[in-house]
Amino acid sequence: MSKHQILLLNNISGHGLARLPHDRFATGKQIEQPDAILVRSHDMHSMAIPASVKAIGRAGAGTNNIPVAEMSKRGVPVFNAPGANANAVKELVLAALLIGARNLVPALRFVEQLDPAAADYEARVEDGKKQFAGIELPQRTLGVVGLGAIGALVAEMALKLGMKVTGFDPEITVDAAWRLHSGVRKANSIEDLLKHADFVTLHVPLLPATRGLIDAKRLSAMKAGAVLLNFAREAIVDEAAVAEALRGGKLKAYVCDFPSPRLAGVPGVVALPHLGASTAEAEENCALMVADQLREFFDNGNISNAVNFPGVEMARESNWRIAIANANVPNMLGQMSTAMAMAGLNIHNMVNKSRGEMAYTLVDVDSPVAAEVIARIAAIEGVLSVRSIPAQPQ
Repeated sequence: MSKHQILLLNNISGHGLARLPHDRFATGKQIEQPDAILVRSHDMHSMAIPASVKAIGRAGAGTNNIPVAEMSKRGVPVFNAPGANANAVKELVLAALLIGARNLVPALRFVEQLDPAAADYEARVEDGKKQFAGIELPQRTLGVVGLGAIGALVAEMALKLGMKVTGFDPEITVDAAWRLHSGVRKANSIEDLLKHADFVTLHVPLLPATRGLIDAKRLSAMKAGAVLLNFAREAIVDEAAVAEALRGGKLKAYVCDFPSPRLAGVPGVVALPHLGASTAEAEENCALMVADQLREFFDNGNISNAVNFPGVEMARESNWRIAIANANVPNMLGQMSTAMAMAGLNIHNMVNKSRGEMAYTLVDVDSPVAAEVIARIAAIEGVLSVRSIPAQPQ
């Protein structure tokens, strides 16, 4: 049996790659006809993605560097690793809170520009520190916009620090709501959250609805002297409006993970060089999660944490399985079942789920699946991809 070929576009943790058994998977950076691609930050929008690709795994949460819509049209799932880097980002947000509360960056810059050989060095230190007096976090209000894996951890951390926490997330899932600490007060609107928060931290994905979410109008609704934290995506804020709010004193500071020429040199801006998930632990967690998802997809057709497919898992009840991705339109199941019946295949078990315009079906049958059957199903209008998945030898 030939090995599944996995193209690596970035360095991926060896612990993660070790989850792909060497007898069934080959990984490398020079694979020309890959069955799957593993990626971290590489921009895939400008590359020609081979037709051989059956899945893409992003060792991280965001998938803005992947042409997801194009992959959906091909029936290719795009996996990610939500929550795997959540603790790393949470800890960086804590650092950002302290940076904003205690004026740490301007204080460090002040010390760096002092002449250590000056006779009045100590006196200048003592005299200068007055301008960097800050505030303490307990009883201050943190507004958390987006209450997914990262936002929930940030909210819980802030509560443990003695802060008051207000959250806003109109798209919160049932599972996320169950995980959320009961001490988080729900804001009725983002404006309600901004009006009362001393610190605001953003943890939403970049979507058309969130691009420019924090604009001049919403900045004007913020509490005077508030600190804005952005460890989600650069384009969620209107940078020109942020610069104006800082210069006008509306914002005390903007601490983010996205250096930008538009904000370079603006007083009150602290920009870190994309450090959110840059820990050894986060990189390993992301690689482990996405490698497990790819392995399960190739071995059993199961799908979890795909941004463009429904989650589908079905326990094996047969040695022969068919996995089908198709447009979510009427009579698809009927046509696929007919194609199998015409080939004399008895359906032992079946699971079909949909997500928007995409549907995905797993079918266990009682006998081997010939290549002609796969070709017949693939020819059905609306079928995007189809695979036969024999059981792996134990």
